[in-house]
Amino acid sequence: MPGKKEKLANFEQALKELEDIVTKLESSELKLEEAIDTFQKGVKLADFCSSKLTDAQEKIQKITEKSNGEVTLSLFDPEET
Repeated sequence: MPGKKEKLANFEQALKELEDIVTKLESSELKLEEAIDTFQKGVKLADFCSSKLTDAQEKIQKITEKSNGEVTLSLFDPEET
């Protein structure tokens, strides 16, 4: 788990750490204070992952082909799916 000042390298690293936290919490082997601290770290990681996913979603572009064969780029709109 990264320290307070240590930055996460990427989404994949954060997701792996979050998975490890979930496993620890599900094992019920942590004492109450450890579980609370671990849960708080998990919330921070979940927020980080959510932010990264939102950023990625905003950057995703989809290619659409019009009936006349013209290809255009447009921003991803999750409401269209």
